[in-house]
Amino acid sequence: MNMLGFTTPVLLWALLALPILWWLLRAVPPAPVRRRFPGIALLLGLRDRDPESQRTPWWLLLLRVAALAALILALAGPVLNPSRALPGQGNLLIVLDASWASARDWPRRLERVSQALDGAQRAGRPVAVVALTDPPQGAIEFRAAEHWRERLTGLTPRPWSPDTAMPDWVGTVPDGTETLWLSDGLARDGRNALLSALSDLGPVQIYQPETPVIALAPPSFDGQDVTVAARRTQDPPLALTLLAIGRDPAGAERDLARADLIFDPGAQSAEALFDLPPELRNRITRFQIEGARGAGAVTLTDDSLRRRKVALLTVREGNESLALLSPLHYLRQALEPSADLVESSSLDDLLLTGPDVIVLADMPAMTEAETQELTDWVEAGGLLLRFAGPRMAGAGASASGFGAPQDDPLLPVPLRAGGRTVGGAMSWGDPRSLAPFPEESPFAGLPVPEDVGIRAQVLAQPGPDLASHTIAALADGTPLVTRAARGSGQVVLFHVTANAEWSNLPISGLFVSMLERLAISTRGAVPEAGELEGTHWQPEEELDGFGLLQSTANRPAVPGEDLAPVLAGERAPGPDLPPGLYAGTALRLAVNATDAQTPLTPAQWPLGTNVETGVERPEVPLGGYLFAAAAAVLMLDALATLALGGRLLRAAMLLLALGLSVPRAEAQPVDTRILEATESVVLAAVTSGNPQVDDVALAGLRGLSLALYQRSSVEPALPMAVNVETDELSIFPFLYWPVTADSPLPSAEANDRLNRYLRSGGMILFDTRDADQARLTGGMTSAGRRLQQIAAGLDIPPLEPLPEDHVLTRTFYLLADYPGRWQGGTVWVEAAPPDAQRAEGMPFRNLNDGVTPVVIGSNDWASAWAVDEQGTPLLQVGRGSTGERQREMALRFGVNLIMHVLSGNYKSDQVHVPALLERLGQ
Repeated sequence: MNMLGFTTPVLLWALLALPILWWLLRAVPPAPVRRRFPGIALLLGLRDRDPESQRTPWWLLLLRVAALAALILALAGPVLNPSRALPGQGNLLIVLDASWASARDWPRRLERVSQALDGAQRAGRPVAVVALTDPPQGAIEFRAAEHWRERLTGLTPRPWSPDTAMPDWVGTVPDGTETLWLSDGLARDGRNALLSALSDLGPVQIYQPETPVIALAPPSFDGQDVTVAARRTQDPPLALTLLAIGRDPAGAERDLARADLIFDPGAQSAEALFDLPPELRNRITRFQIEGARGAGAVTLTDDSLRRRKVALLTVREGNESLALLSPLHYLRQALEPSADLVESSSLDDLLLTGPDVIVLADMPAMTEAETQELTDWVEAGGLLLRFAGPRMAGAGASASGFGAPQDDPLLPVPLRAGGRTVGGAMSWGDPRSLAPFPEESPFAGLPVPEDVGIRAQVLAQPGPDLASHTIAALADGTPLVTRAARGSGQVVLFHVTANAEWSNLPISGLFVSMLERLAISTRGAVPEAGELEGTHWQPEEELDGFGLLQSTANRPAVPGEDLAPVLAGERAPGPDLPPGLYAGTALRLAVNATDAQTPLTPAQWPLGTNVETGVERPEVPLGGYLFAAAAAVLMLDALATLALGGRLLRAAMLLLALGLSVPRAEAQPVDTRILEATESVVLAAVTSGNPQVDDVALAGLRGLSLALYQRSSVEPALPMAVNVETDELSIFPFLYWPVTADSPLPSAEANDRLNRYLRSGGMILFDTRDADQARLTGGMTSAGRRLQQIAAGLDIPPLEPLPEDHVLTRTFYLLADYPGRWQGGTVWVEAAPPDAQRAEGMPFRNLNDGVTPVVIGSNDWASAWAVDEQGTPLLQVGRGSTGERQREMALRFGVNLIMHVLSGNYKSDQVHVPALLERLGQ
């Protein structure tokens, strides 16, 4: 809603005088005294060519009163959409929700906090900053605004929601405290109670941007398509792109697939479908909304999405008997719903398919070469699952057929020849039941059905390490399942057959659960609470508030009982159990910041609450318009007066004659962009001929301009793209030139224009954007060769690698490295004069005449600077906090560049030495 305010509202009292002025102008003068004068008869019959009105017409009086009213309003300083600043007295408390929903426009929120700190600093107000997702322990401290400004960059959103309980620190806030609350836009329990408590202490202003909150649900897989659902808080139509991100065969993270995510008008939810082959689907690590930022715009994947490829080595001789007697029948039934099965009688064919698991039922006949191939595959990280049978029982200790049992890599433990023989070769009277699974077993927590019985088994050779290899045993202690590591892989042996010949285990539900625990197969459903009892899950990676994965090697394991309610949606993640990836003995589970049950109700504030949306229309001073209106009304008054006096025609003819006598000037076409660039500092990017590169370059300069606005006194306008062939360059202090292998070469006229630009004090940053390729090739890249061709026609001075004492390293920030999206590339600047010496008492050489007109590098700075219209970074730099630190250093280098070109080499002066020495700790 538009609002109207006045800078000097006291002048509005003058409007009360307008009715009095109207009455005075309309007052009738006293009646004239009549006297007879005989000479008046001589005037009878004469005609007055310029008649005068007896009194001023009412409509002319109205025009004059309106002009006077416009002047009074103009002098009162009318402003449309005036900013609602905080009153500015007493303590200031800044409260941030700082949740996953705040990350979508976090730079805008930090800018709003910075504005509040600026006002508090000018007024000398104590300030306290509190994040509800990371509340202080004990009483809060009110400090000077400078104290909080230094810590502003370390303030980040968390991937969980604030606690709904009333914070303890509220009771420590003194009366009269004014509060600025930066809301994430979502309603939750306890919000109104906290607002009421803060309102009792002093005025409360809410900052709640109108950008929509979007949350992804974990992906689901129906055996054919992967579906990712999304929800939002607003109704307008919205078209997004969902990315499936994972690692390629070389280990590099990249976009593996993309799908449209379309919100219809009025719809609160939408779905994106991915139809992916198993090889591609198994590589996906997360889904993310393109261009969005925050943990809610990311959903991690785990083994519930990944269907493992299981290879079954079929029998090679004779025909199989009845299906129910087939050693592989029950394995197929257990694995087909949740795994991709590959069957062949050729081991070479199976290995070519790249399986995750190879299953051997009983002991197939294999050559020595095949045994070695299978051993190499296991040691490379494969899982070999074996089942016993008559052949294995008969072979006994040499079950593989090759070598001594102690050296056999295809068995987890040595085997004894034969087994228990009670009433038969391998049977006894009553079936034996299973013992409860030990805590260190991957089967820990699984209930043991009483009706599962074992009638026969192969026996392991007794030994001191047999117990450490046993992960399931019978009630009498004999091993049922053994496991051993082989290189990076492992071998698992079920000491019973894979069919119902020796036991009824393969036809029980326990059999499927045991395969799941061994990661033989995976299922789409979340494990139930009973299945997680007794298990422990080690955090591998943690999702931060911006949706980036961070390493969590030092976090303790989480009990399955604590993980179960989060996976079931009964409680939300929190600081004790943050979103991320949790690894069990053979399974990984993903805890996401949002799911299908996460509340997304927009926050509704009580009537009368001062809510700032962040998208308010800018202040528009109306004084000029009112002055113009008053002038127009007075002009109409003049015309009306001339008309009433009969002099309008003569005045019009006079003005027409004057107009014809004045010579006309031809209007010169003016480039509006040039006018805009002359009104403020504008950074420019040279077009490269590649639209994608040019878009990133402009987005990068937009991010650099935003950083300059927030961190310095420079207030740049929006950056522009320039063509060196046609555009005027002298109005731009800085040109960013992204060089590609296909960049057009400037003409001779363009080279002359560029040389004049460099000689007049401009700076060009040439960026080949190929530092990553240069490290791999170790030589000249195609972009580097194109740069040599471009520079051939330019008056570029001798260059040298940026020395550590160059003024660029300290124009605003003290820098020792200059990364962009890449790091490690050499930065070249104008070489210092040969006679540059370090003066006594100065830590730097005297380079007062060394303002470099050219900077050349390959670190792709624009990609690190690039932000969208909301100030959100567009491209990923590195990983996690390390990448964000690299982005920050890239921005600092950019700020130093612009300050260098705007202020020159003043930081080389002797007057700055004491401050620089203090910062350097010397």
